Amino acid sequence: MKESFNKTFNQFKIHTQYSICEGAVKIDELKDFCKKNKIKSIGLSDTYNLSGALEFADNLSSVGTQPIIGTQILFKYKEFMGLIPLLAKNYVGYKNIIKLSSKSYLDSSETTTPHCEIDDLINNSDGIIVLTGSNRCLFGSLFNKGLFNEIEEILTNLKEKFEDNIYIEIQRHNDLNEKDFENYNLKISEKLELPIIASNEVYYLDKNMFEAHDALMCIGEKTYVNDSNRIKLTNQHYFKSSDEMIELFKDLPEALENNFNLPFRCSFKPSSSKPILPNISSSDKDANYMLKKLSQEGLNNKFKEVFNLDYNNQENYEKYSKYKNRLDHEIKIIIEMNYAGYFLIVSDYIMWAKKNKIPVGPGRGSGAGSLVAWCLSITDIDPIKFNLIFERFLNPDRISMPDFDIDFCEEKRDLVFEYLTTKYKDSVAHIITFGKLKARMVIRDVGRVLGLPYGFVDSICKMIPFDPSRPMSLQECINIEPRLQKLIKEDKRVDRLINLSLKLEGLNRNVATHAAGVVIADKKLTETVPLYKDNSADLLLPSTQFDMYSAENAGLIKFDFLGLKTLTVIDKAQKLIKKNIPEFNVEKINYEDQKVYELLSSGKTVGLFQLESSGMKDALVNMKPNRLEDIIALVALYRPGPMSNIPIYNDCKHGIREPDYLHPKLEQILKPTYGVIIYQEQVMQIAQVLSGFSAGEADILRRAMGKKKKIRIRKAEKKFC
Repeated sequence: MKESFNKTFNQFKIHTQYSICEGAVKIDELKDFCKKNKIKSIGLSDTYNLSGALEFADNLSSVGTQPIIGTQILFKYKEFMGLIPLLAKNYVGYKNIIKLSSKSYLDSSETTTPHCEIDDLINNSDGIIVLTGSNRCLFGSLFNKGLFNEIEEILTNLKEKFEDNIYIEIQRHNDLNEKDFENYNLKISEKLELPIIASNEVYYLDKNMFEAHDALMCIGEKTYVNDSNRIKLTNQHYFKSSDEMIELFKDLPEALENNFNLPFRCSFKPSSSKPILPNISSSDKDANYMLKKLSQEGLNNKFKEVFNLDYNNQENYEKYSKYKNRLDHEIKIIIEMNYAGYFLIVSDYIMWAKKNKIPVGPGRGSGAGSLVAWCLSITDIDPIKFNLIFERFLNPDRISMPDFDIDFCEEKRDLVFEYLTTKYKDSVAHIITFGKLKARMVIRDVGRVLGLPYGFVDSICKMIPFDPSRPMSLQECINIEPRLQKLIKEDKRVDRLINLSLKLEGLNRNVATHAAGVVIADKKLTETVPLYKDNSADLLLPSTQFDMYSAENAGLIKFDFLGLKTLTVIDKAQKLIKKNIPEFNVEKINYEDQKVYELLSSGKTVGLFQLESSGMKDALVNMKPNRLEDIIALVALYRPGPMSNIPIYNDCKHGIREPDYLHPKLEQILKPTYGVIIYQEQVMQIAQVLSGFSAGEADILRRAMGKKKKIRIRKAEKKFC
C-alpha cells in the first residue's frame, strides 16, 4: 500500500466551486475524474470556508480515493493579513479547523474582513498541519512587500508550536514573482530547518478551462478580461498528472518525498450521520412519554374546545374512538421512527409564539395530515374532517425526515429566532445557500467581463427561456432556439461568449442565507459543522457553512420558519376590527357565512391571498363557490395542467353534467370533488380501495407519480391488474 502511494504525487490543494469565483472544480465531476484516473488521494483547500468538506469526503471516498480535508483561513499578524492553508491530520485537527473557520466569521465585525489572529492558530494547533501557501497567501504577500523579518518571526513561532507539522510549500505555476518566492522559501527552509513540500494550486481539472477560469475570476473581482491591472494567473493551475508533477519537481526530491508521504499523515474524513435531535427530555420523562402524554391531553382539549363535546360521555364514544385510534396509530409510527423529539420541538416554539401573540399559520403541506400535530397545536387543521392522510407526511415505508412548513407573521418572526437562541443557545443557526451561475446569469456575467455591450448581451439573454419552476440548462436552451444557433455560427463574439458560459454554468457565484431554514443541534454547533456569518446582513443567527443537503447529512435537523406577510395583514386587520367589536376572534369565524361566498363569487378579491390574480377572479365568478371546500379545490386546480378540470368541476357543481366517478368504489372518495381527482390524498385512497395498497405503499405511488418515475409507476401497475 505504502509503495503505491510513494509513486504518486498528491494534489492536496484542490479549490472546488465553494472557493467562490476562484475554484471551478465541481465535486461530482471531480469524483468521476478520480474514478477514471484511479486517483489514490486528494486534498481539499477551499478559500475562506469548509463548505464542501462533507460533500468532498463522501463523494471521493465512494470511488476509493482518500480525501484530505483542509481550507485556507485569513489570519492577522500585527497589521498584516493573509491566507494560511491548513490540513486536518485527524478528528481533533478537523474540529480545530472548524473552530478556527467559524471564529473567523463569528468574531469579526461589520467593518473588518473575517479573520483569526495568529495566536488563535497557535492555541488550537492539535491535529493540524500548517502550510505556507502560494505567493498570494500571507507569506507570499509579506515577501512581495519585502517584510522578511515578519515572515521569519511567524514561522519561528509556528515551528515552536507545530514542530514537524509545518511545511514550506514550493509551487511552480510560473506565476508572477513565484520563482523569487521559491528561492526565498528554499533559503528560509534551510535556515529554520523546516521541511519543504511540492504542491500545485488546482482551480480546474482540464487545461482547456483556463480562459473560462480567467473569466470566472474577473466575475468575482468585478473587473474585465482585458484589464491589464487585474490579478492574472498562468495556465498551469489545472489538475496535472502525477508524472507531470514528478518531472516538474525532479530537482527537489525532498519536496516530492514529503508530498508522497502526506496521505499517511492525514487519517480523518468527515462522515455522514443519522439525524440527531436535541435532548428535550425532562429528568424523569423521555420524549416518547411526553409525546403520548401531550398528544392525549391535546385530543381531550380539542373535543372540549372545538367540538364542545365531553369525551367521557358514552354518547360521544364512537367519534372519540375514531380520533383516539388514529392518534395511537400516528404515535406508534412516530415513536418507531424516533421522531418524537422533532414533534415536541416544533410544538414548543409554536406554543411559545402563540402565547406571545405572534400570529402563526394554521398549517400547510403534508404536515396538515397529522392528528398528532393538531393535538400538539402545531397545526389548526383537523385532518380527519378534511380526509387528510398521515402517511403522506410520515411514511414508515419511505424513511425521510418530517418537515413542517410553519408560517409566522413576517414582522414578528425574529422574536421566534430570539426564543430559539435563548433556549438552544449556540446550537441553532440558519443555513447557508449558494447562488449559482445559471443559464441567464452566466451569459450576463461572462458578457460583462468580456466587455460586450449591455444591450447586445441582454438581447441574447432574452432568447433564453426563464421559468424557475422548470429551469433549463444553457445547452438545452441553445438546442431549442434557432436564432441563438445562428448567432453562434455567424458571430465570433457570441461563439466565445457561449463557449465560456457553458464551461462556467452551474458554478457557485455568491453566498446567501436560506430565508426560512434553521437547524437545531444536540450540542454546540461548532462541534459538528463550521459556521458562517454575514455581518453586513441583519440576522440574529449565524449560518452553517454547509448547505441544506450537507447539513442534513451531518445529522442536523432542519426546521422551516416561513415569514408570511398575509399573517401580518390579518393580525393588523383583527386589531382594527376589535376596536369596534372587542369580542372578534379570527380563529372563530364562521366558515359557512354565505355573504363571504357571495363576495368571492363577484370576483372582488383584491388583496386576498391566492385569490387576487385576474385569472383567479374569473375562475371564482364562473365557479360561484358556496363552501370552503370549493375554495380549497379551486386553489389546488388553478395551476398548469389541472386547470383544464375547472370547467368540469363547475359544470358538475351546477348540475349541468353528471359527475363521472370512473368506478363505483371511487364514488365516496371523489364525491366531494364531483368526480375530479384533485388531491394527492385522493390518489392514495384510490390505490388503497382499488388495489389493496397499504397507506405507505400508496404514498410511494403518489410520490412516483409526482416525480414522474416511470419504473416505479409500472412496478405498482401490476397490483391494479
